Amino acid sequence: MMWSTLLNFCEGTESIFLGSCRSSVQKIPARNKDQEQEVLTWITQVLGEPLPNGAYEDILKDGVVLCKLINKLSPGSVKKIQERGTNFQLMENIQRFQAAIKKYGVPEEEIFQTADLFERRNIPQVTLCLYALGRITQKHPEWTGPQLGPKMADKNERTFTEEQLRAHNAELNLQMGYNKGASQAGLGSFGNTRHM
Repeated sequence: MMWSTLLNFCEGTESIFLGSCRSSVQKIPARNKDQEQEVLTWITQVLGEPLPNGAYEDILKDGVVLCKLINKLSPGSVKKIQERGTNFQLMENIQRFQAAIKKYGVPEEEIFQTADLFERRNIPQVTLCLYALGRITQKHPEWTGPQLGPKMADKNERTFTEEQLRAHNAELNLQMGYNKGASQAGLGSFGNTRHM
């Protein structure tokens, strides 16, 4: 609903602004309802209680469910949760959640902006952030609850002896192909005609 309003606004402006408005609207990926449902199912399993009824973004908008989620994953992460209050107080819930998941290990570039959720600017980014949180739980051995998303790859560090490294370098030289004997010698000057 909001993006169509923005697009209508953009279409009413001069053409110089049209490109930048359209590109900002087009950069937001499409929502994936299956992923959103998977996130809600995971949150329900983690919390061990049913979520309120409503649309995905409405359930998460006030940040209460998100704060409860991180407190289950990492007890005591969010000390104060505003169940009701002004928009500013509810946005503080989201900011507390963001700070807590950053400490938990979610990379900053994967954390959504407060307005992405509260103002519904970029709900797919919220979903990706929650998938990142689900992925990071796998790095915490103290968490034995449900997982979200694919299993993270384990580090597979290898060590080689000097002899193995030398043998590998010798193989590489042979694999590069034969280049001795091929040259441009005898071709003469470039641009000259060839006499037969």
